[in-house]
Amino acid sequence: MRKLLYILMIIISITSISFSEEMNDENIHTERGIILKASEVKVDDTSSEKYQMVDVKITSGEYKDETFSIVHYIPENMAYSIIVKKGDKVVTVLDNMDGELNVGISDFVRKDKILYMALLFIFLIILIGRVKGIKAAITLFFTMFLILKVLLPGILNGYNPIWLTIGVSILITVITLVIIGGINSKSISAIVGTTLGVVIAGLLAYYVGATAKLTGLSSEEAMMLMYIPQEIKFNFKSLLFSGIIMGALGAVMDVAMSISSAIEEIYKANEAMTKKELFMSGMNVGKDVMGTMSNTLILAYTGSSIPLLLLFMAYENSLVKILNLDIVATEIIRSLAGSIGLVMTIPITAFVASFLIKKENI
Repeated sequence: MRKLLYILMIIISITSISFSEEMNDENIHTERGIILKASEVKVDDTSSEKYQMVDVKITSGEYKDETFSIVHYIPENMAYSIIVKKGDKVVTVLDNMDGELNVGISDFVRKDKILYMALLFIFLIILIGRVKGIKAAITLFFTMFLILKVLLPGILNGYNPIWLTIGVSILITVITLVIIGGINSKSISAIVGTTLGVVIAGLLAYYVGATAKLTGLSSEEAMMLMYIPQEIKFNFKSLLFSGIIMGALGAVMDVAMSISSAIEEIYKANEAMTKKELFMSGMNVGKDVMGTMSNTLILAYTGSSIPLLLLFMAYENSLVKILNLDIVATEIIRSLAGSIGLVMTIPITAFVASFLIKKENI
């Protein structure tokens, strides 16, 4: 679920952002372009810099259809090393600050490929899921709308990230589960289980993070927030715990809906079952789900940190030193808090579902 949210965030961002954008200065523009001709990589005899002679045609904005012959320098850093060839679609930067137009290549255009993949993703959801697939797509768009139009703008406007995230998480949960399952005991049980599980994860992470003195500045992106033009003074610890709550939401919601749905189906198969028997059946289902879902959360966070873990292994750092690093402790607490919230969702959902479903059918 977490990965699906990222994908939908990308879809909405891509479809709502034009490639013709002004940067901070009105004389600097970002436009799309296509490479008409590119030489082999050469090395400057004086500076030892690598470069290519490139003809690039601008395909958007004020200079659309104009062609420029430029020297495209290639940095040594592989992360920023862009080697182009004929036919490549690129992002260009046009600088007219000194009265003379300078054109540079900043990156490859990836929008089209991502958009095609996203459309394939939506198509497969609808093809395989049919009506439920359409509902799933709708709920994902609602989720990303709330994140992009409510959560993130709210944080930028100075609202408390933790309370805002809890509120948005509850809203996402209610909208998703009601659209998918309708208004009934099954959905209500899943909503209650999800909400309490996520709140438990958030509160636990907040307490442990505060006592462990986490800074919330373990990532480069967090530190970059100190220099944004809005000049907002963020509470980075609150942002960290906000991320933990949102990161746990998808998996917790899956578990809650799986258990409440299973209890409803079990009751339909045998309406003579007592609340206790329904509760125990829900717990058995939850125990099976628990192992794989906990692994899902931990593996998701670990997967994003593989380069960092490889660095530690390459330099043979001690385990004690690694565990006490802010960036590592943050990810461990993030994983464990989400997993604990998930585990606590199981008995909560099983209890509420067994009570409500039995009561509804009396």
